[in-house]
Amino acid sequence: MHTHGFLKAFLALTATAAACGTLFTGTTLAWSPEAATYGVVEQQNVPVMMSDGTVLRANIYSPATGGVAAPGPFPVLLTQTPYGKDTAGAAAGGGTGEDSYLVQRGYIDVVADVRGTGDSGGEFGFFDPAQQQDGATLVRWAAALPHSDGKVGLYGDSYLGINQLLTVGQLGPNSPVKAIFPVISANDLYRDTAFDGGLINIEFGALYVGLTGSVNEVNPVAENPSDPLDTFEVELQHTADLASFDLPLLLNTTFDGDQAYDGAYWQARSPIAALAQVVRDHVPAYLVGGWYDIFQRGEPLNFTGLQNLLAGRSVYAPMSSTSPSSGRYQLLMGPWYHLTASSQDFDPTMLAWFDRWLKNEATGIDHTTTPAHLYLLGANKYVDQTQWPPASLKPTTWYLGAGPSGSGATSQNDGTLSSSPPTAATGADQAVYLPANAPCSRELEQWSMGAFIDVTSPSNPNGDPCAQNDALTETGPGALTYTSPPLHQSTVLGGPVDATIYATSTRPDTEWVATLEDVAPDGTATPITTGALLGSQRAVNASRSWTEPDGRMILPYHPYTAQSKRPVPTGTVTRFDIEIRPTFAELATGHRLRLTLTTSDLPALIPTASDATNLVGGVYQVQRNQAAASYVEVLSAPASQVAP
Repeated sequence: MHTHGFLKAFLALTATAAACGTLFTGTTLAWSPEAATYGVVEQQNVPVMMSDGTVLRANIYSPATGGVAAPGPFPVLLTQTPYGKDTAGAAAGGGTGEDSYLVQRGYIDVVADVRGTGDSGGEFGFFDPAQQQDGATLVRWAAALPHSDGKVGLYGDSYLGINQLLTVGQLGPNSPVKAIFPVISANDLYRDTAFDGGLINIEFGALYVGLTGSVNEVNPVAENPSDPLDTFEVELQHTADLASFDLPLLLNTTFDGDQAYDGAYWQARSPIAALAQVVRDHVPAYLVGGWYDIFQRGEPLNFTGLQNLLAGRSVYAPMSSTSPSSGRYQLLMGPWYHLTASSQDFDPTMLAWFDRWLKNEATGIDHTTTPAHLYLLGANKYVDQTQWPPASLKPTTWYLGAGPSGSGATSQNDGTLSSSPPTAATGADQAVYLPANAPCSRELEQWSMGAFIDVTSPSNPNGDPCAQNDALTETGPGALTYTSPPLHQSTVLGGPVDATIYATSTRPDTEWVATLEDVAPDGTATPITTGALLGSQRAVNASRSWTEPDGRMILPYHPYTAQSKRPVPTGTVTRFDIEIRPTFAELATGHRLRLTLTTSDLPALIPTASDATNLVGGVYQVQRNQAAASYVEVLSAPASQVAP
């Protein structure tokens, strides 16, 4: 199996395929994958000229009979990688980098180095517009290859998955692309990758810059040892990139430059802008994500956006229960981190998808009324749903209250969650801003992309002890907990979550990190999902927020612009709406739901330099009274109504 993704060069050392031969379809197919029919022949470092004269390099893998390319014609599959088309593929176990499973079943496979990486010329930019235009050029070139039937499918994960959406966004009517299969792909690069709640995602950023810088220095030599002069020229270009792109991006965001906000830079690179073109071009998409992936927020939003656009609705809206869901756009969410999702074997599912849309075979994969295939955490099974969030889930409000909760919480307040609003005229809990908190948490694991999981069981989301119990996170003066009574029946939580916190601060900014946890009868608090918010970025765009029938938001949309930023008024009760990333989890009978609030999430998140000065020394009073009733809004239902 050929796979790609962030830190892919290390994947072979940390993960093994965990679902070999599985068909992730959500339905029983009469169709089954055919046996391998062809051999594979390879053309290495084929030059492809871009519109500005830059030469990219691609490997072409063709079905072969008797050691020579079979006449075909065959559909073409294309993937574009910044990690080295040969070196990353070899590290992932593909040997030569191709997906031989698909080639042996009648597909030409093209693996290209994006500009400024591998053995391709030009300057690398993080999903920059020139790279997106390159994708469109590569598609048209691939469609015209010898033995091609003119139809193109796009595949790949992480950077390669995002590139699929952006590439289709550059193509228009009569596009050669007839289907895509993006695995672990973002929706909004600012919110899903670079920042969380207006705070810099330094853990991911540092890892990514370090990876791209190192592999782009090594790959030219590894990929083209037969042409030293060409290799030297490309090496010089990549060295210049490290100085002109990677470090300036980190410095710009850290020191409050324009890229610290959701402006033109990020909007030109976000896949959400390409979704309308995917629908206009009638390009079917099978989306894959993970409940612990770095793109956990964006993957379901790509699904809802595509389904909405197909139904003539806003890309930013929640799905409507009155609009039928289409099998042209499907979502698979598994119990995976970024790297463990990359290690799954999706080849049989990809074959069924591409055979249907590129070969017009009746595989049946599109014949479904339940295109959302969701792994139910806690119940440890897949549940197929008509939409996201599942229509059976209803808004539920849990109000923050005084303690003790009787749950054995180790926090300084041990507060409660109640279905009834507070009636007292006063009531508040104090937390202080801390620049760092306990580093042992699921956040550490998630933003490292799963680098610390148990290597003997990479598909196990609890392979890291830090992901099993939040006891350390819940202690200290910067942490508060609020815990519900034991649940009388198994309950499913699903969808995005909002924590609306009313609080005062002694400083002109606040940092909030909100985590939902499943508390077992023995007191173990297993983290479910987390979100964050910088208080000065608390402004909400109501037109892009999801609001439930009870009038409360379930997904607050913050603009995160320089214009929307405003200081927190000191000593004044202020409202903060924290977007918590989506989940789909079952809490067993007798378990409790807990909301933990902390004032930092280092090493995952840091403020910009100017924001940090406004945070230091802050003391917060979280309100839980009649006039300022803080709460957490979730979608939930008895498990029997969701997953019988």
